[in-house]
Amino acid sequence: MRDYSKSTWQQKKIAPNKVKVQRQPIDWKKYLRPLRPIAFGSIALLIAGGLGYAGYRALGSATFCRLKNIDVNNTKRITRDELLALASITPGKDMLRMNLKSIGEQISRNPWVESVHIRRYYPDTLSLSVAEREPVAVVSMGVMYYLDTKGTVFKVLNQGDKLDYPVVTGFTEEELTGDPKGTGKALKETCDLLAILQKKAEFILADISEIHYDKGYGFTLFTASGSLPVKMGAGDYAAKLERFARIYPDVIKNRGNLQYVDLDYNDKIVVKKS
Repeated sequence: MRDYSKSTWQQKKIAPNKVKVQRQPIDWKKYLRPLRPIAFGSIALLIAGGLGYAGYRALGSATFCRLKNIDVNNTKRITRDELLALASITPGKDMLRMNLKSIGEQISRNPWVESVHIRRYYPDTLSLSVAEREPVAVVSMGVMYYLDTKGTVFKVLNQGDKLDYPVVTGFTEEELTGDPKGTGKALKETCDLLAILQKKAEFILADISEIHYDKGYGFTLFTASGSLPVKMGAGDYAAKLERFARIYPDVIKNRGNLQYVDLDYNDKIVVKKS
């Protein structure tokens, strides 16, 4: 019997089918080479950021970035000390760390302030430019408020506040809160009427003691002399006042015998006698 386990024929037949695989080492440089610029850029950014922050801290602690001078424009109703107290600004503060927006918001809390502009002038100066509101009338709404040139009700009158302004009546706090757009429009129209009266040569703003507004009608003026009602209605104020100025001297002479004057017409004036 033949022993095939020791056969050279089988070994020769199988040997050529065996393949020996040799593994090549991974070339990591080939994969890492495109990432080098990104890595170097990130490192550079980190270094630059660190240097910038260190420079910022160094500048912040430097003596030449400390506040020394505070320039404030001339104001009529708010003192320099009041403005600085509102802004919590004192010499020696770090110029770089000042939050100008927050400072402006603090100053704007004063009702007389209409707008404020703040600028830094390095190395040591801060400039405050404040625009104040200009009152043109006093609005009576249960309590007395100032009305500015833009039709804004902005401040409750306190003891010591001036009262030598025309008084506006007919508005309420409820209307101002419930219908701010409509009420604001009527208050702005009040200011337009006041501006026309300021320009007149005969019948002028000084001749007015009260301006009454009625939502369903318009305006009625009351003269300072004799409190005579002068009905204006709505619109075309300049032309109406122009006509009234022609007869105003006669009206004043006979005011004791008059009940009212009605200007709410296109081409005439109605004078109602008592």
